[in-house]
Amino acid sequence: MTQLLERPVLPTPDDAELANAASRTLSRAKSAELRVQVDSGEVLRLPKSVNELLYRLLTEMAQGNAVTLIPIHAELTTQEAADYLNVSRPYLIRLLQKGEIDHHMVGTHRRIKFSDLQTYRKASDEKRRQAMQALADQAQELDMGY
Repeated sequence: MTQLLERPVLPTPDDAELANAASRTLSRAKSAELRVQVDSGEVLRLPKSVNELLYRLLTEMAQGNAVTLIPIHAELTTQEAADYLNVSRPYLIRLLQKGEIDHHMVGTHRRIKFSDLQTYRKASDEKRRQAMQALADQAQELDMGY
């Protein structure tokens, strides 16, 4: 099982300020090759695929948002999964019991693949979008001024 960060990283005000300056610089150089120089003087070349990830990470930190990384193949505990979906753990367990989200047991503990959570979240978001569109269409038909 892939380990997640113990806790989300919450930037300090100084970190947010540094992240803001760095994200602005990266936004102008998205296609450039990135290199990082460590204190020992060694220069590391970073893969181009890191550019967008680093830019998004710094942008969130600049706004003072907590950040965590979740590998796509990670298996989450029920609490981690509930936190990701922004629901209570008991509600998540009901979803698991109903079979709305795939999971498997590790001993007596449930584990949920992050990819399954993403699938559920996308489907849930799409249902909400369709419901809102239906309400907007109905409001237009009834000439409610929306």
